[in-house]
Amino acid sequence: MSVDVLTEAVSARPKAEVAAFAADPDNTPAWYGSIKSIAWESDPPLRLGSRVAFVAEFLGKRLAYTCEVVEFVPGERLVMATAQGHFPMETTYTWEPTHDGSTSMTLRNRGTPSGFSRPAAPMMAASMRKANRHDLARLKELLETSTGSGSAR
Repeated sequence: MSVDVLTEAVSARPKAEVAAFAADPDNTPAWYGSIKSIAWESDPPLRLGSRVAFVAEFLGKRLAYTCEVVEFVPGERLVMATAQGHFPMETTYTWEPTHDGSTSMTLRNRGTPSGFSRPAAPMMAASMRKANRHDLARLKELLETSTGSGSAR
C-alpha cells in the first residue's frame, strides 16, 4: 500500500519569502516538528543534486536519512527523495501566490513502505497528515509573527 499525503496552508506572506524560508534546509528544525537536526552532505546553497542528512523522530522512533534534491525551481517547487530504509519517500513543496498577495504552500509526502512497515501504511499516513498540518501551521506562525525584514530567522 502506498502512502500519499497532501497538505496545504496559506500564509499571509509573499511567495518569494515563504519559498526561500521553507526551502532552506537550515530552517527545517524550526518548523518541522519531527526534524531534530540536519547536516549538509553537499555544499550549500540548495540546488539540483544537493544532499542533506536529516535526523527525525516519528512515531516514537529515531530516523536518520539523507534526501537528495531531484527537482528544484526556486520559488515554485522543490522535490527531495530518499531511497533508504523500509520507507523510501519523496517530499514535494510547491508555492503559489493567492489573489491577495498571500502564499499557498503544499507539502506532499509519498512513498511505498516495504517489509515490516507495509502493514502500518494507513496509520503512517494518518500520522503524517496530522504532523504535516502542524508543521505548516508552525511555518505560517513563524513567518507571520516575524519582524523587520519579514525573515523568520
